[in-house]
Amino acid sequence: MSLLRFLGIGAKEAPAAGGETRSVREIAAKLERLPGETARLLAGFAYVLARVAHADLETAPEEADAMRRAVRDLAGLSPDEADLVVEIAKSQARLLGGTENYVVTREFRKTSTPEQRGRLLACLYAVTAADGTISTAESREIANVAEELGFTRAEANALRSRYRDQLAELQRGRSSKR
Repeated sequence: MSLLRFLGIGAKEAPAAGGETRSVREIAAKLERLPGETARLLAGFAYVLARVAHADLETAPEEADAMRRAVRDLAGLSPDEADLVVEIAKSQARLLGGTENYVVTREFRKTSTPEQRGRLLACLYAVTAADGTISTAESREIANVAEELGFTRAEANALRSRYRDQLAELQRGRSSKR
């Protein structure tokens, strides 16, 4: 890959195939050693993690570490590859979030198995809880993603209940009763 292409300068790319978004293309392009479908799935997975971690306008270092572990475990990436994927995903989510959030999640739903969608939802809670607190904005964004992925509210709430001690709205309630 040329440095100019890496930096996004030069010849225009062909339109994305199969509804692929700019964010997914950017991340997947850095994973050239993986089969295309695997790279796109991982790119969507990483983007959605970054989307939710940044819902409160901040991605804590602990959240970024949890994201790296999740993508490394999902695709058997090296630590350097996981760092690259997470940094690109965080950047794309910050820059393009408002325009790509729903599209990337919808495409992930189309191309993933129910088990992969369940793993993503579980990782969303684990990543946002990594810093000790799941903010109200993060919790709301997870609920949006769960719906976009096709989970019922009851299914999402069953998983959410495992993280009740980290939910900001419940932490405030406990501290005010003391």
